[in-house]
Amino acid sequence: MKADTGQRGWSIEAEERMLAIASPVALLAIWQVLSWFKVLDARFIPSPITIFEGGIVLIRSGELWIHLSASLWRLVAGFLLGTIPGIAIGLLMGLSRHVRAALDPIVNATYPIPKIAILPLVMLYFGIGEASKIVIIAIAVVYLVLINTMVGVMTIEAIYFDVAKSFNAPRRKLFTRVIIPGSLPMIFAGLRLSLGVSLIVIVSAEFVAAKAGIGYLIWSSWETLLIENMFVGIIVITILGVVSNFLLKEVERVLIPWRKERD
Repeated sequence: MKADTGQRGWSIEAEERMLAIASPVALLAIWQVLSWFKVLDARFIPSPITIFEGGIVLIRSGELWIHLSASLWRLVAGFLLGTIPGIAIGLLMGLSRHVRAALDPIVNATYPIPKIAILPLVMLYFGIGEASKIVIIAIAVVYLVLINTMVGVMTIEAIYFDVAKSFNAPRRKLFTRVIIPGSLPMIFAGLRLSLGVSLIVIVSAEFVAAKAGIGYLIWSSWETLLIENMFVGIIVITILGVVSNFLLKEVERVLIPWRKERD
């Protein structure tokens, strides 16, 4: 029975991987066929082959690496700057009614504000350099991480706290054995959500306040009607999202081994 279960589990996993690869390949094939038959106007939607050729030119010239490295630096710095206080404040709000009562109205009032809308204000304080773009990403990240962390702590079942208290567990062990493991699934949910939002924010910020970056590449390509380069930038952002999400899921798999995905 175990062998059958293992074999079936492997086949399901292999099937999911094949579907994950086949669906974008099929989409690219349909896109290319529609381009060949002139269904899509090449002036506005280049074929995948044309976009690929444009990407090769950008790679060989080194221009793509300049834009990619600039965006990656801002993303990593802003993501970390928003994640660390987001988790810390979220844990405090989840554990303390008083902290939650004090901060919840502020979070509820400021969270709906589009983060890119306050970019001019951030630029006034931090200038037009790297700091403003890193800070705006951190602001976008901190809310999602904070809210999910708080919910993760609040949804831990009371029985786990009762068991820890019955064994006279010190606060340090209560924190490391109950609170952190119990809230980790929601924390990672917040991290994955904030990762997608941070990509949106950095591209938007680079449209108006950068001289390098994937967002700047997309905008400048649109201004000069180099549409294939614009699509290269869009595809690079897509790849960044897929790769970063995959890496985050692998970290989650390591840190939360008891959590399994449902079929």
